[in-house]
Amino acid sequence: MFGALIIGDEILSGKRQDKHFPRIVAALKARGLGLSWSMNLPDDPEIITQVLTSTLARADIVFSFGGIGATPDDHTRQCAAKAAGVALQLHPDAKREIEARFGAEVNAKRLEMGVFPVGSRIIPNPYNRVPGFSYGRHHFLPGFPEMAWPMMEWVLDTEYAHLHRADAPVDVAIVVTGAGESQLIDLMNACIARYPALKLFSLPSVSPSRRIELGVTGDAKLVAQAIEFIKLGVSALGFAWTPRD
Repeated sequence: MFGALIIGDEILSGKRQDKHFPRIVAALKARGLGLSWSMNLPDDPEIITQVLTSTLARADIVFSFGGIGATPDDHTRQCAAKAAGVALQLHPDAKREIEARFGAEVNAKRLEMGVFPVGSRIIPNPYNRVPGFSYGRHHFLPGFPEMAWPMMEWVLDTEYAHLHRADAPVDVAIVVTGAGESQLIDLMNACIARYPALKLFSLPSVSPSRRIELGVTGDAKLVAQAIEFIKLGVSALGFAWTPRD
């Protein structure tokens, strides 16, 4: 499973709008993959450490955005080390990248941006050469989109090319009018029982009129069979439906 952590008080306070979520969804979809979960976290070391302790214990592939700088409100590097139970140290590859970027202007504060949990691997930064880092299946990126997004795609294409799928899952749905979800639950359960490899979704709305987007996601051949099953079931219940645009 792929997960995302988006870190920063500025997102939770509304000072800035998150752009990472739609980007990671698009990047994964382009490779036939999907995002299983996403969390927004504050700049709170205790919370970040608790979450990373949990996610590091799982097999998920996680992209973390934000908090890897060297200012007092950046805690992600320290929290990752604490959650992993390892020390922090200046990574030699990061040191070379930062020195190459700043030359004679390099100093201890700039080198601090290359201090990562022991056992990390660097993620090259094509924007300014100040790297991010990977620890296990967790990948820690800057909060700046112009840096983070090409770094994320580099990780996907370098470390996870074997997971890319040409036969990406598809989703197909119909729009049911005049029905409440409770009136379709038996049909939904029957669909799940018949096609357990698929994911069923039901998205109701009430404006401008009551309607339900009802569909399935998964293998294209099975999806085609399941959507026909749903269409027949909805018609048998006496409700009208149209294909989703």
